Formats: sequence, structure tokens, C-alpha cells
Amino acid sequence: MLITIHPKLPMRDKAITKDFFINQLGFTQFGGDYPDYLMVEKDSIQIHFFLFRELDPKENYGQVYIRTDNIEGDHEYVKSSGVKTNGLETKPWGQKEFSLLDPDNNLLTFGQDPE
Repeated sequence: MLITIHPKLPMRDKAITKDFFINQLGFTQFGGDYPDYLMVEKDSIQIHFFLFRELDPKENYGQVYIRTDNIEGDHEYVKSSGVKTNGLETKPWGQKEFSLLDPDNNLLTFGQDPE
């Protein structure tokens, strides 16, 4: 039985990634402090990052889809922290979503199922 998933995304600079996810998106670090690896969590999700100094952000296609039950509140929180999003929108299939790029061009899409 599969119970959870923890995506691993590339990062060029741990300090920059850590600052973005903790100070701008409200995640917390957990699981130890490793030089080439970072683990952050918020509510019931975790995202892991591995050091990839040679990463060209223009060629990074890392993506994560994050489900939420408070899309409006999450979008306001992100906007209030100064993070640029593509704006909250309702998709043709009824899903409410917004997306943002982290400092390494990883795409994070937040979505809430139609009510």
C-alpha cells in the first residue's frame, strides 16, 4: 500500500532555497541539517531538495502539484510574502489553482478540488 510521496527537486544554493521556502512560503525545516540536502514541510506535505550547483534554471522542468483545502487563503499568504504567482484562477474543469516558481525555476502549482 502506498501512503505518501515526497518529491525531490534540484537546488543550486541551499541557503537561498531554505530562505524562500521557510521565510516566504511558511515551511519549516526538519530531519537534520545536511550540506547537500534540504527537507521542508508544511501541514502534511514534505518537499526534499538535493544540491545541483550546475543546474541551469532555464532548463529545469521540476514540478510539484500541491493539493489544498484553502486555496484563497494560501494564495493570499503567498502574495503577502512578496512571491509572484500567475494569479488564482478557476480551470475549465472547476479546479482552482495558482502557480509560482522557486529560485531554481521549480514550478509549484497549488490546487483545490471543485466544491
